[in-house]
Amino acid sequence: MEQVNFFENNLCYEKVEIAYLLHKKIINERLPFADVQHVGSSAIPNSLTKGDLDIQVRVTLEQFPIAVQTLEALYELNEGSSKTDCFRAFKDNSTVPALGVQLTVINSEVDFFWKFREVLLINDKYRKEYDDIKRNYEGKEMDKYREAKSEFFGKLMETPEFRKLK
Repeated sequence: MEQVNFFENNLCYEKVEIAYLLHKKIINERLPFADVQHVGSSAIPNSLTKGDLDIQVRVTLEQFPIAVQTLEALYELNEGSSKTDCFRAFKDNSTVPALGVQLTVINSEVDFFWKFREVLLINDKYRKEYDDIKRNYEGKEMDKYREAKSEFFGKLMETPEFRKLK
Protein backbone atom coordinates (compact mmCIF):
# COMPACT_ATOMS: atom_id res chain seq x y z
CA MET A 1 0.00 0.00 0.00
CA GLU A 2 1.48 3.30 -1.14
CA GLN A 3 1.12 6.15 1.33
CA VAL A 4 0.91 9.82 0.43
CA ASN A 5 2.86 12.59 2.19
CA PHE A 6 2.85 16.34 1.62
CA PHE A 7 4.90 19.35 2.57
CA GLU A 8 4.98 23.08 1.81
CA ASN A 9 6.10 23.63 -1.77
CA ASN A 10 8.43 26.47 -0.76
CA LEU A 11 10.71 23.75 0.65
CA CYS A 12 11.29 22.32 -2.83
CA TYR A 13 10.30 25.13 -5.19
CA GLU A 14 13.81 25.99 -6.41
CA LYS A 15 14.76 22.36 -7.05
CA VAL A 16 11.47 21.67 -8.86
CA GLU A 17 11.75 24.83 -10.98
CA ILE A 18 15.29 23.93 -12.07
CA ALA A 19 14.11 20.42 -12.99
CA TYR A 20 11.14 21.86 -14.90
CA LEU A 21 13.37 24.19 -16.95
CA LEU A 22 15.73 21.29 -17.75
CA HIS A 23 12.93 18.96 -18.91
CA LYS A 24 11.20 21.77 -20.80
CA LYS A 25 14.46 22.40 -22.69
CA ILE A 26 14.88 18.69 -23.48
CA ILE A 27 11.27 18.35 -24.66
CA ASN A 28 11.33 21.57 -26.70
CA GLU A 29 14.54 20.50 -28.46
CA ARG A 30 12.77 17.38 -29.71
CA LEU A 31 9.24 18.80 -30.02
CA PRO A 32 9.72 22.49 -30.87
CA PHE A 33 6.03 22.84 -31.73
CA ALA A 34 4.86 21.70 -28.27
CA ASP A 35 3.48 23.91 -25.53
CA VAL A 36 5.29 22.70 -22.39
CA GLN A 37 3.85 23.83 -19.06
CA HIS A 38 4.62 23.33 -15.38
CA VAL A 39 1.43 22.06 -13.78
CA GLY A 40 0.57 20.38 -10.51
CA SER A 41 0.92 21.61 -6.96
CA SER A 42 4.60 22.41 -7.26
CA ALA A 43 3.58 25.15 -9.75
CA ILE A 44 1.27 26.81 -7.20
CA PRO A 45 2.90 29.00 -4.54
CA ASN A 46 1.98 28.33 -0.91
CA SER A 47 0.40 24.98 -1.67
CA LEU A 48 1.08 21.55 -0.26
CA THR A 49 2.87 19.18 -2.61
CA LYS A 50 4.24 15.66 -2.75
CA GLY A 51 7.42 17.28 -4.06
CA ASP A 52 7.17 15.83 -7.55
CA LEU A 53 7.18 17.68 -10.86
CA ASP A 54 4.25 17.52 -13.26
CA ILE A 55 4.60 18.75 -16.82
CA GLN A 56 1.87 19.03 -19.42
CA VAL A 57 2.93 18.80 -23.06
CA ARG A 58 0.24 20.18 -25.37
CA VAL A 59 0.21 19.39 -29.11
CA THR A 60 -2.27 19.31 -31.98
CA LEU A 61 -4.04 16.11 -32.94
CA GLU A 62 -1.79 15.83 -36.03
CA GLN A 63 1.35 16.18 -33.88
CA PHE A 64 0.20 13.71 -31.24
CA PRO A 65 1.64 10.47 -32.76
CA ILE A 66 5.15 11.90 -33.17
CA ALA A 67 4.94 13.42 -29.68
CA VAL A 68 4.05 9.99 -28.25
CA GLN A 69 7.06 8.40 -30.00
CA THR A 70 9.37 11.17 -28.87
CA LEU A 71 8.29 11.10 -25.24
CA GLU A 72 8.44 7.28 -25.18
CA ALA A 73 12.12 7.59 -26.07
CA LEU A 74 12.68 10.02 -23.18
CA TYR A 75 10.46 8.67 -20.41
CA GLU A 76 8.72 5.53 -19.22
CA LEU A 77 5.09 5.10 -20.22
CA ASN A 78 2.92 5.37 -17.10
CA GLU A 79 1.11 2.04 -17.38
CA GLY A 80 -1.21 2.94 -14.51
CA SER A 81 -2.75 5.73 -16.54
CA SER A 82 -5.18 5.71 -19.43
CA LYS A 83 -4.13 5.80 -23.08
CA THR A 84 -6.33 7.50 -25.65
CA ASP A 85 -6.03 9.25 -29.00
CA CYS A 86 -5.64 12.52 -27.07
CA PHE A 87 -3.75 11.52 -23.91
CA ARG A 88 -0.65 9.65 -22.74
CA ALA A 89 1.10 9.78 -19.40
CA PHE A 90 4.80 9.26 -18.87
CA LYS A 91 6.98 9.18 -15.78
CA ASP A 92 10.52 9.06 -14.54
CA ASN A 93 10.78 8.09 -10.88
CA SER A 94 14.59 8.04 -11.05
CA THR A 95 14.82 11.83 -11.29
CA VAL A 96 14.89 14.20 -8.34
CA PRO A 97 12.19 15.28 -8.07
CA ALA A 98 10.12 12.42 -9.52
CA LEU A 99 8.60 13.42 -12.85
CA GLY A 100 5.18 13.00 -14.43
CA VAL A 101 4.53 14.12 -18.03
CA GLN A 102 0.99 14.41 -19.35
CA LEU A 103 0.77 14.61 -23.14
CA THR A 104 -2.53 16.08 -24.31
CA VAL A 105 -4.13 17.26 -27.52
CA ILE A 106 -4.87 20.98 -27.38
CA ASN A 107 -8.57 21.72 -26.82
CA SER A 108 -9.41 18.05 -26.24
CA GLU A 109 -11.47 16.86 -23.28
CA VAL A 110 -8.22 16.04 -21.42
CA ASP A 111 -6.52 19.40 -22.01
CA PHE A 112 -7.27 20.58 -18.48
CA PHE A 113 -4.10 20.32 -16.38
CA TRP A 114 -3.03 23.90 -17.12
CA LYS A 115 -6.57 25.07 -16.40
CA PHE A 116 -6.50 23.51 -12.93
CA ARG A 117 -3.25 25.37 -12.24
CA GLU A 118 -4.73 28.65 -13.43
CA VAL A 119 -7.88 28.30 -11.33
CA LEU A 120 -5.85 27.46 -8.20
CA LEU A 121 -3.61 30.46 -8.87
CA ILE A 122 -6.46 32.93 -9.25
CA ASN A 123 -8.73 31.68 -6.47
CA ASP A 124 -6.99 31.05 -3.16
CA LYS A 125 -10.21 29.60 -1.70
CA TYR A 126 -9.90 26.61 -4.05
CA ARG A 127 -6.18 26.22 -3.30
CA LYS A 128 -6.94 26.11 0.43
CA GLU A 129 -9.73 23.60 -0.12
CA TYR A 130 -7.35 21.39 -2.10
CA ASP A 131 -4.71 21.70 0.64
CA ASP A 132 -7.35 20.67 3.22
CA ILE A 133 -7.98 17.50 1.20
CA LYS A 134 -4.25 16.81 1.23
CA ARG A 135 -4.08 17.33 5.01
CA ASN A 136 -6.97 14.88 5.45
CA TYR A 137 -5.09 12.20 3.48
CA GLU A 138 -1.61 12.81 4.93
CA GLY A 139 0.02 9.44 5.61
CA LYS A 140 -2.96 7.55 4.22
CA GLU A 141 -3.46 5.40 1.14
CA MET A 142 -2.50 7.04 -2.16
CA ASP A 143 -5.50 5.48 -3.93
CA LYS A 144 -7.93 7.02 -1.44
CA TYR A 145 -6.27 10.42 -1.86
CA ARG A 146 -6.47 10.10 -5.65
CA GLU A 147 -10.21 9.42 -5.41
CA ALA A 148 -10.75 12.55 -3.28
CA LYS A 149 -8.50 14.57 -5.59
CA SER A 150 -10.45 13.41 -8.64
CA GLU A 151 -13.73 14.41 -7.00
CA PHE A 152 -12.32 17.84 -6.12
CA PHE A 153 -11.10 18.46 -9.67
CA GLY A 154 -14.47 17.35 -11.02
CA LYS A 155 -16.06 20.12 -8.94
CA LEU A 156 -13.37 22.58 -10.01
CA MET A 157 -14.34 21.97 -13.65
CA GLU A 158 -17.80 23.33 -12.85
CA THR A 159 -16.52 26.66 -11.53
CA PRO A 160 -16.89 29.94 -13.47
CA GLU A 161 -13.10 30.39 -13.36
CA PHE A 162 -12.49 27.05 -15.08
CA ARG A 163 -15.24 27.54 -17.67
CA LYS A 164 -13.77 30.90 -18.75
CA LEU A 165 -10.45 29.31 -19.72
CA LYS A 166 -10.16 28.36 -23.38
